[in-house]
Amino acid sequence: MSETLQIDLHWQDWLNMFVHFLGLSFLSIGGAIATTPEMHRFLVAKQGWMTDPQFTASITIAQAAPGPNVLFVALMGWNVGMNAAGFPGAWLGMTICMVGILLPSTCLTYMASNWSHRNRDLRMVRAFKQGMSPVVIGLLLGTSWIIASAHDNPRTDWPLWLLTVGTVLLVWRTRIHLLWLLGFGGVLGWFGVV
Repeated sequence: MSETLQIDLHWQDWLNMFVHFLGLSFLSIGGAIATTPEMHRFLVAKQGWMTDPQFTASITIAQAAPGPNVLFVALMGWNVGMNAAGFPGAWLGMTICMVGILLPSTCLTYMASNWSHRNRDLRMVRAFKQGMSPVVIGLLLGTSWIIASAHDNPRTDWPLWLLTVGTVLLVWRTRIHLLWLLGFGGVLGWFGVV
């Protein structure tokens, strides 16, 4: 992130950024990445707290890194903080942006899951859960297919295909926790089996 700015932020500016990200949290139905046009409008075009290259680099680095894609919000806050106050400001900016984008959606998810658990016997809650099950299973199968199809040579990649089919069957027919299966697959990958 080569190009930097020297900006002067007061506590009202930090609060304004926090409130803006709180509002964006409610709009991030498709994930935080769906709100990037508004983030660009606010941080780059309106406030001038970041440059275009910093904004683009924040998204690119976060998407290339392992982990959740919401990390680009932390990098945006980091860049705003670095532009304003150097290293200590970077931590403040990162914290403000991440808490702002995560707090409302996390609280809403927590309250909705508690409500649905308390009302699990209601017909509409049961219907929603039953209707979402095939969607989730289809998304998981589609993701598995896309990842596995990158290895489409059956002569050399048969262990991967066998592991994929075995994992699907174990998830479908047993109650083994997914983390155990992920760990087992990681061990097999570490030893070069798949």
